[in-house]
Amino acid sequence: MALDPAYLEYPKRREGYDHDLYPWSSIFDRKPVAWPDGKPVAVWLCVSLEWFPMTPSDTPFRAPGHMQTSYPDYRHYTAREYGTRVGFYRLLDAFRKAGVKASIATNGAIAERYPQIIADIMADGHEIIAHSTDMNGTIASTLPEADERALIAQSLASIEAAAGKRPAGWLSIARSESWNTPRLLKEAGLRYTCDWVNDELPWRFANGLVNLPLNHELSDRQIITVQQQSADSYAQQMVDAFDWLVKEAADHGGRVLPLHITPYIMALPYRIAAFEALLQTLAARPEAWFATGEEIVTSWEGQQ
Repeated sequence: MALDPAYLEYPKRREGYDHDLYPWSSIFDRKPVAWPDGKPVAVWLCVSLEWFPMTPSDTPFRAPGHMQTSYPDYRHYTAREYGTRVGFYRLLDAFRKAGVKASIATNGAIAERYPQIIADIMADGHEIIAHSTDMNGTIASTLPEADERALIAQSLASIEAAAGKRPAGWLSIARSESWNTPRLLKEAGLRYTCDWVNDELPWRFANGLVNLPLNHELSDRQIITVQQQSADSYAQQMVDAFDWLVKEAADHGGRVLPLHITPYIMALPYRIAAFEALLQTLAARPEAWFATGEEIVTSWEGQQ
C-alpha cells in the first residue's frame, strides 16, 4: 500500500534546522576569529559550584550528581559539600599558581549560604556565571513559564546581592532548557548562555543572545566519573585537544577549548596534582589565551 503523498510533506523542510532559534552555520565557512595577541586557542576554565538539597525534587528530572540513596543521603550530601569546604579552595589555589582566571558557574544558594566563597571568587578576579537557584532548580518544557522566569530572576538576584555584580552568563543545570529559555534569558538581561554544545566558537541566537558552547564531552564529570578514566588521562586528553585546535586554527582561525571542572571530582587530593600540572602546561604554551566566558564573548562580538 502506497503512502499518502501528504505523509512526506513537511512545511519546514529546508537547509539547516526545523526551528528558527538560530540559522545553520558551519564553523569552517565563517569569517576567521582572531583572539587577542594572536593567540589561536582561548582556554576557558568553567567550574560548576553547586549546592545540592538533601532531598531531590525529581521535577522534571533529577540533576546529575544529586542524592542517590535512601534519604537522608549523608554520604553523597557530604561528598558534594566537600567541594565547597575543601575542593573549591584547591582550585582557587591552582588558578592562582598558574596565573589564570576562570568562570565559576554558581548556584544562587551558594551565594546565599556561603557569601565568603563569593567574596573570595571576586577578590581573585574570576567571573561568576549564574547556575540556577540550587540543584533542584532544573528547567525543562514542563516548567511553567512564570516559574522559569522567577527561577532565573532569583538566581541572578542572589548572586548579585553577594557579588555586587550581576552575572552576564547563564548555565542551566544539565544544560537543560525549555522552549522559552533563550527568550527568558535575553529578557533577564543576560548576554550569553553555555547550554548549547554544538560548536567550538560562540554563536548568536536570532534574538541576540550569544551561546558559548561548554562541551560536556570535555568535562571531568564525563571523563573521570562516567568513563572512569584517571585524572592523568583527563589531563592528557585536554593537551591533545589543545594541540589539535592549535593546528586547526592555523588554517581556520581561533578556537575555544572549554575545561569544565567540578570541585568534588577534580579537587580530590589524588587528582589535583594532575590538574595543576595541566594548567601549568597550558599556561606555558604561547598559543593559549586563558580567558573568562565574558572576555571570550566580548572579543568575539567585536569581530562580528
